[in-house]
Amino acid sequence: MIDTHVHTWNFKRAEYEWLKHNTTILNRNYLIDELETERKAAGITKGVLVQAANTIEETNYLLETALKTEWIKGVVGWLPLTNPEQSEKILSSQYIHQSYIKGVRHLIHDEPDARWLLQPEVLESLQLLVDYNLTYDVVGILDEHLKCAVTIAEKMPSLKLVIDHLNHPQVGINEHASNWFALMKEAAQHKNMYAKISGLGTCIEKNNTWNADDIKPYIEFALETFGTDRCFCGGDWPVSLLAGSYAHTWNVYKEVLSSLLCEDDLKKVYDENAVLCYNL
Repeated sequence: MIDTHVHTWNFKRAEYEWLKHNTTILNRNYLIDELETERKAAGITKGVLVQAANTIEETNYLLETALKTEWIKGVVGWLPLTNPEQSEKILSSQYIHQSYIKGVRHLIHDEPDARWLLQPEVLESLQLLVDYNLTYDVVGILDEHLKCAVTIAEKMPSLKLVIDHLNHPQVGINEHASNWFALMKEAAQHKNMYAKISGLGTCIEKNNTWNADDIKPYIEFALETFGTDRCFCGGDWPVSLLAGSYAHTWNVYKEVLSSLLCEDDLKKVYDENAVLCYNL
């Protein structure tokens, strides 16, 4: 099984603006070795590190961590997307020599402008990712974030776009009162968009009591619309700890997925799809 969404942060190596005034358990170093026992117990054999700071320094730290961590097979890093010239320079002089770089992400949900991705400079930089065969992870929480991702998918059909955390659905809100279902259905029409089943525990204000019934409708809908070839899973550690243990997260995901999929499709969602999407 592949965990396609693992974070690790070290305050000595990078700055994390969003954690500076954070009063939760997340405001400390989380090193990859802390996850070793739990990831083995969960049956995770491979992982992808994902950026949590909009800096090259943090991406370099992730690359160093990947190099010394046998089960980590890829890194979704960061680029200064508002500066295409600088992005090209980093891609051509640094990332091209780093086999672990599989994709790029920017913390768009922290940007005041929900349409940040549609800036001309950002679009120019995203086109570069196609040239380097890299994915782009969309970490959205608003309808507008997903709408922008769909626009990009239309403009750049060769760019693989991964919807992190299923765009953070409002779990528990009546289906007809949420735009999420309609927007995800629209996104699924684009074959270059992928749905990452991750981060769902923190969409629910139930701490460690959230269960399969809470999230099954959203996972089932993602599988039905995107198909079993364009969905895969991520644990979102350590952010997921806000909603319970790593074991709890994976136990719930497994319970839902095993109730919906046959053995062959489970292999796709647990492993094969991520390998193909991220070129692991």
